[in-house]
Amino acid sequence: MKLLNGISVVALSAFAASAAFADGLTVGVSWSNFQEERWKTDEAAIVGALDAAGAKYISADAQSSSSKQLSDVESLIAQGVDALIILAQDAQAIGPAVQAAADEGIPVVAYDRLIEDDRAFYLTFDNVEVGRMQARAVFEAMPKGNYVMIKGSPTDPNADFLRGGQQEIIDAAVSSGDIKIVGEAYTDGWLPANAQRNMEQILTATDNKVDAVVASNDGTAGGVVAALTAQGMEGIPVSGQDGDHAALNRVAKGTQTVSVWKDARDLGAAAGEIAVALAGGTAMEAVAGAGAWTSPSGTNMTARFLAPVPVTKDNLTAVVDAGWITKDALCQGVSNGPAPCN
Repeated sequence: MKLLNGISVVALSAFAASAAFADGLTVGVSWSNFQEERWKTDEAAIVGALDAAGAKYISADAQSSSSKQLSDVESLIAQGVDALIILAQDAQAIGPAVQAAADEGIPVVAYDRLIEDDRAFYLTFDNVEVGRMQARAVFEAMPKGNYVMIKGSPTDPNADFLRGGQQEIIDAAVSSGDIKIVGEAYTDGWLPANAQRNMEQILTATDNKVDAVVASNDGTAGGVVAALTAQGMEGIPVSGQDGDHAALNRVAKGTQTVSVWKDARDLGAAAGEIAVALAGGTAMEAVAGAGAWTSPSGTNMTARFLAPVPVTKDNLTAVVDAGWITKDALCQGVSNGPAPCN
């Protein structure tokens, strides 16, 4: 089995003859907050993979509540699911749900966000590398000046994976004094409104002396850009991730520097295939592309990491060519912008 160190990239592959043992299986998905744009894309890919395998899909939306998510998982188990895919609202609070599944012999896929339990198969993109890509694009645009770090949710381990990758890129410049971090804040629930409020408070505290913002996803970037625009500061470097349509439009407009694109269609398809394989009795370590991975606190897990792609004004055509977004949606309100909006 190939060993992973958290930055390995593996290709997607289909599971042979999955339909043969998936017929009649039910896979339950517990969403943390289905209101975010990207999860609808993930869901469609999961459903597509399950349909192809002859498996049934059921789901629940925790609506940003960790306690509701525990109840949701209990309900999914009661409905007789054969496997669970969990997008954890709170990485610590989700523990009893994994235990409940284990007690019933139901395999769990920790989807996109780490659930630090060796009984869960961890499927995600390389989030440390996402953080590097975010900071690298901002640093290339603004190698000196006052930086703000808008982090993700404090209950999501991805927030710290991203922040660690970001720091790797800017650390030398921070140490030399070229970059000064003048503000840093977690964003409760990854909510854009919370990111906007954090950014507004930092702008007030610094008398608007901010030159660049490393925001950890497109939702928080949207909140940041709203705060900057209110102060006439739109256009300073801002990062994000997920390839949200609104964010890609901001890249075309020049109000966001980069959105690290994690093609949710690939992640969702892989989750559906892995859930079917595990429900059919495949051992975690035997899943195609899986490898051993050790979490930051030392938990030995089985994981699979997909490769992200930074999207800037220089390669916007790629997301149109991939069918991720239409040219019209990408270029809405853009005149004489970067290709393909020129």
